[in-house]
Amino acid sequence: MCTNQNTNCVSISSMLPNFTPKEDDMFSRRCIWVNGPVIVGAGPSGLAVAASLKRQEVPYIILERANCIASLSQNRTYDRLKLHLPKQFCQLPNLPFPDDFPEYPTKYQFIQYLESYATHFDIQPKFNETVQSAKYDKRFGLWRVKTVSRKGLLSSCEFEYICRWLVVATGENAEKVVPEFEGLEDFCGDVLHASDYKSGEMYRGKRVLVVGCGNSGMEVSLDLYNHDASPSMVVRSSVHVLPREILGKSTFEIGVTMMKWMPVWLVDKTLLLVTRLSLGNTDKYGLKRPELGPLELKNTVGKTPVLDVGAFSKIKSGKIKIVPGIVKFEPGKVELVDGRVLGIDSVVLATGYRSNVPSWLKENDLAEIGIEKNSFPKGWKGEAGLYAVGFTRRGLSGASLDAISVAHDIANAWKEETKQQIKSVAARHRRCISQF
Repeated sequence: MCTNQNTNCVSISSMLPNFTPKEDDMFSRRCIWVNGPVIVGAGPSGLAVAASLKRQEVPYIILERANCIASLSQNRTYDRLKLHLPKQFCQLPNLPFPDDFPEYPTKYQFIQYLESYATHFDIQPKFNETVQSAKYDKRFGLWRVKTVSRKGLLSSCEFEYICRWLVVATGENAEKVVPEFEGLEDFCGDVLHASDYKSGEMYRGKRVLVVGCGNSGMEVSLDLYNHDASPSMVVRSSVHVLPREILGKSTFEIGVTMMKWMPVWLVDKTLLLVTRLSLGNTDKYGLKRPELGPLELKNTVGKTPVLDVGAFSKIKSGKIKIVPGIVKFEPGKVELVDGRVLGIDSVVLATGYRSNVPSWLKENDLAEIGIEKNSFPKGWKGEAGLYAVGFTRRGLSGASLDAISVAHDIANAWKEETKQQIKSVAARHRRCISQF
């Protein structure tokens, strides 16, 4: 038996016991009217939207396919992870980090903060509920969100939520990216994605190939070295490496402050000059810089610069080796594009993530509300009540700004509709009295 207890929802199908649905009819599964928006995703973006709506007194429901909030942070990050930016740039709306937290909180402190955030704003997601499809029904001017809710290991229930507004808050890191490499299936050693990597403890004494040179690849390589492994990191393209701090100040904070008074290109040149003085010439060690500056590159194509937390010094000393692209794998070894063959025991794929939205958001393209069409700060709003939070490539601070804007926009529409409904009911009531 399926139940759905939510004061903001009304089951439509239960009100029509003798109705026989057609295969694709709105009532073919348990149908629930939501008096407000449906939010998909209970990560930081979804929580920020929910809290902002709560302050506007707008009802909502929030759907989460995992069994916890912030499942990426809880289940798919390595143990040594800390926030790369100071905490004031990572806090969600209307609730700062505790004062006793360090400037760069650990992943466990970040999770603790998010759980406290959900408790503070009484956010109660519907866990273990996976969205299969979301489609705008032009006949009714409503969104139809079809889900499967897991109940234990063997049972599941199907629901269809009907709503005026849909908020996509699943982020750009919902699914891991696993490239295909010739011969990888015959490699014979351990192969895992960075999302499954926890610690270098199990790799002591092993030769590990880390594929990818972003923040994850750098930190995994450093963690492997700190656990007495021998890491080699594959660098297939250019990358900006910046010090996390400059003279005790966050590099990101310095960049943001400078952008208030200077154009992006000049900020980039300044940061790269200071970086050259701090780190030296990264090209010399196999880390060639892109032609575009770090901030311009982030703004145009979304590629995040690496904020160094210690890996680069190990690269300079040769303790973390830099190798070029891969030709193919063979049992116990890998052939590189420069002709070298390395003997390796394990592979960690720090090859990034992608959004899963195209698999379930039907007949809509998030590019319509992403930076490709509407640049920040208005990349959060689409048509027909569709919104997105966390897709403008500006981190947690950008997601928080998106969330506030989305909640304000929905609240205005919701309050206006509620006002019109009250007027309509009052008018009918007056007619009834006069007729009586």
